[in-house]
Amino acid sequence: MNVLDIKDLRVEFPGRKSVFVAAEGVNLQIEAGKILGVVGESGAGKSTVGNAVIGLLQEPGHIANGEVYLHGARIDKLPYKQMRKLRGRKIGMIFQDPLTSLDPLQTVESQLVETIRTHLPLSSKEAQNRAIELINAVGIPNAAERIKQYPHQFSGGMRQRVVIALALCAEPELVIADEPTTALDVSIQAQILELMKKLCAERNVAMLVITHDMGVIADITDHVAVMYRGKLVEYGETNQVLGEPRHAYTQSLISAVPRPDIRVERFPVVDYIEAAGTPQKQIDISTHWLGKSRDYEAVSGPLVQIRELDMHFEVKGSVIPSRRKYFQAVKSVSFDIEQGETFGVVGESGSGKSTIARLITGLYEPTGGSILFGKTELTSLKNRREVLAMRRQMQMIFQDPYSSLNARMRVRDIIAEPIKFHKLASRNSEVRQIVDDLLDHVGLGAAAGQKFPHEFSGGQRQRISIARALATRPRFLICDEPTSALDVSIQAQILNLLKDLQQELGLTMLFISHDLAVIRQMCNRIGVMKNGELCEVADCDTLFEAPQHEYTKQLLSLMPSMELLSRANLETA
Repeated sequence: MNVLDIKDLRVEFPGRKSVFVAAEGVNLQIEAGKILGVVGESGAGKSTVGNAVIGLLQEPGHIANGEVYLHGARIDKLPYKQMRKLRGRKIGMIFQDPLTSLDPLQTVESQLVETIRTHLPLSSKEAQNRAIELINAVGIPNAAERIKQYPHQFSGGMRQRVVIALALCAEPELVIADEPTTALDVSIQAQILELMKKLCAERNVAMLVITHDMGVIADITDHVAVMYRGKLVEYGETNQVLGEPRHAYTQSLISAVPRPDIRVERFPVVDYIEAAGTPQKQIDISTHWLGKSRDYEAVSGPLVQIRELDMHFEVKGSVIPSRRKYFQAVKSVSFDIEQGETFGVVGESGSGKSTIARLITGLYEPTGGSILFGKTELTSLKNRREVLAMRRQMQMIFQDPYSSLNARMRVRDIIAEPIKFHKLASRNSEVRQIVDDLLDHVGLGAAAGQKFPHEFSGGQRQRISIARALATRPRFLICDEPTSALDVSIQAQILNLLKDLQQELGLTMLFISHDLAVIRQMCNRIGVMKNGELCEVADCDTLFEAPQHEYTKQLLSLMPSMELLSRANLETA
């Protein structure tokens, strides 16, 4: 008997003027001990299917047709109280965004213990011991100490591991994992995927994995379901679907996966999809980009020079200095970024990658070392005017475009704000023209300026973030995991856009990512970080083909198997 059986599922979201069908005619089955992967681009209906199974559809969304069975018992018609008991105990859920899945006012320990005691007949001490075991099992070091901390004290990858521990704490029969490795680096991803496979094998748990990462699909799933616009377009064993895809959408989706074995000039886009994000108009923004406001002082040698950079954070305060405890996030890091190149930084979660980006932009003040931008020592700047002049030359694209955009402002005002702040235009009509040109250049069109951020998809919001970053006409762009939350089709569009912008505008870039395949395609040189230290710096091809440091070799060995995808890529190229 199947653990999960979905029959002819249809999910509707009624609106004022029409009904949006998020999923239609979906039929899926998962046996005990097996893993089913559901893949497709943003808005395909993947998460809708998972939420329908566990009864968490956001109103007014509802199951309009079809049936959902768990071990042969129908669950889609269960009363609210019965469904609530089922969640956590019989069905565990791993959500995509770990920060919104955790209570910021409670320690990790209290959240785990509460969940464990709700579903299992254990004492407080037994639940506490089980919580520590789970934190250890998902790869968080110093579990007994870290479990006493709050979610904000963990990195994004660490928080995702806490969420996975929460999903497993009551030993469920079915686990629904919605993008479980989105925020995880390759080493932690390998641990989590191994943990998920082990869970299914040893405890005979069925698992539904919703992801846009084809490497994850290739690595752990037994069967794959491909969704497009709410419908199931292809279903079968993983080897067959990924190795010999039959549907045109599946073939196009696989072709957009970044190649880890060789470098390509441009990422293939998913041409099966109508209006895949091609710019509506070809706009030459150099007319106002290369003017007087970007007449920066010429630099001989590297644009950015980092020397013996240190950063520590206080984790335990005390009036007595000797009793204070610190966490060393960055330790004696030194590297250069040449003008016009893309320098990549890769490493596991908590290695100090994002901390370095924030130190360069002035969001953090270093505890030691120096940062030279052009001929200016950034750490010595105290005058506000000098600081703002430097910050205008460098901009940052953050990992989560939604949280980095003001939800109450229209897109036009979001992009115009830095132009007005730095006084880069003399008239409102000139500001409006610059904003319209930027929106056209990133492929959204000037009409998008009238909308709010929530009216766009994740990939479109990231394009807005790029347009805003370009508004100050910088010469240095920092990209902190700019595509980690995007599916492969949108990722290909964004990365192609960044490549084009670099060539057209002469940008220098610092590109931070945990995706080694993306790093290989985007970067000229790469630095590998571990525990706040820089292990190795090398040219891109040299690093991948002849790594010197043992940690680099370990990272490369942990990349998900892409043999099936590489074969499909070659056949569809």
